[in-house]
Amino acid sequence: MKRSFSPHSFKNKYRGLRQSRRSPASYKTHSEKYINKNVEVQTEEKYRNTHIFSDFDIASILKENITARGYKIPTPIQDKSIPIILEGHDLIGIANTGTGKTAAFLVPLINKVLNKRDEKVLIIVPTRELAMQIDEELKAFARSTGIFSQVCIGGANINAQISGLSGNPGFVIATPGRLKDLINRGLVNALTFSSVVLDEVDRMLDIGFIRDIRFIISHLPEVRQSLFFSATIDRDANTIVQTFLKDPVTVSTKVGQTAAGVEQDIIKVNSNWEKFEKLYFMLKQKEFSKVLIFGRTKRGVEGLSRSLRKEGFSADSIHSNKSQSQRIRALSQFKGDRLQVLVATDIAARGLDIEAVSHVINYDEPSTYNDYIHRIGRTGRANRQGKALTFVM
Repeated sequence: MKRSFSPHSFKNKYRGLRQSRRSPASYKTHSEKYINKNVEVQTEEKYRNTHIFSDFDIASILKENITARGYKIPTPIQDKSIPIILEGHDLIGIANTGTGKTAAFLVPLINKVLNKRDEKVLIIVPTRELAMQIDEELKAFARSTGIFSQVCIGGANINAQISGLSGNPGFVIATPGRLKDLINRGLVNALTFSSVVLDEVDRMLDIGFIRDIRFIISHLPEVRQSLFFSATIDRDANTIVQTFLKDPVTVSTKVGQTAAGVEQDIIKVNSNWEKFEKLYFMLKQKEFSKVLIFGRTKRGVEGLSRSLRKEGFSADSIHSNKSQSQRIRALSQFKGDRLQVLVATDIAARGLDIEAVSHVINYDEPSTYNDYIHRIGRTGRANRQGKALTFVM
């Protein structure tokens, strides 16, 4: 017999459920930043493309694979960047999240390796999840080309990665910490890479990778093609630009700070149990079909996920205390619509392309407004509408 939810029984049952530490007062007092009800889905019609994918000077097998992926018209960042990269220029790409920048660098770099098989590409990203996602997209674009890749990330078996590197893959996709370790061990020779991509640079700087990035750059060859992608460029990022790129072409397609198709609102609560109660009743509604919930701490995220499962929801969590296999499984189940709810720390706020997320819910307020922008960018992607809700006490 299906049991009903009782606010009173919940209050006793989950009295100990913790909320993460409150956000700084400066964000608490500006909750209106989380409200935007007048939304309009942006379409690419506002941008006048100069190419379609079949126009690009790339190999026919690559065009076939692009078509098989269902891509016909490039996004603005793809339309502007691909020709520049094909010409061999260094590039600074500045674009909103969810605008297709992964394909903007993968397509021309795969073509480069197809034309010259001894070319090697290094792609450096801030998180394990983003590395795996880029590798998935690379495999789809490079199908039947004989081009192989190796992902080098923390939290996974390093011996398997070392074995994969011994096969001399055309692409290495790595997080900074693991890559630095492999370079120090003499297992990766950074001088062999003719093309290098730094992706989501602002996120790498946010989580303290600047020293590792400087170390890696110091080991790269002088002659190389360098591509730099970021949503913003602050002082630290500009320092990297100066040492990493030579006479770069800058491409910016960033429009505003948040996706136009994301309806944003707040939910005011007076206590932790009231917050969970309201979350419970929201998740029972049909429209909350695929929900990404953000918390601020690993402990809070794990506790919330466990509590939701106790109440009968299909839910899982990802955070840095979970093994790589656990994180991959949870993300795969969420992408494949086998989970209604994924609860995550901010490791899921950047770069991840998850189709048709109906709602992003900030169970805990983000530390900064920039983090908020990236969190809600997980919905309202690919010209769809999405909703973002933020609990505020």
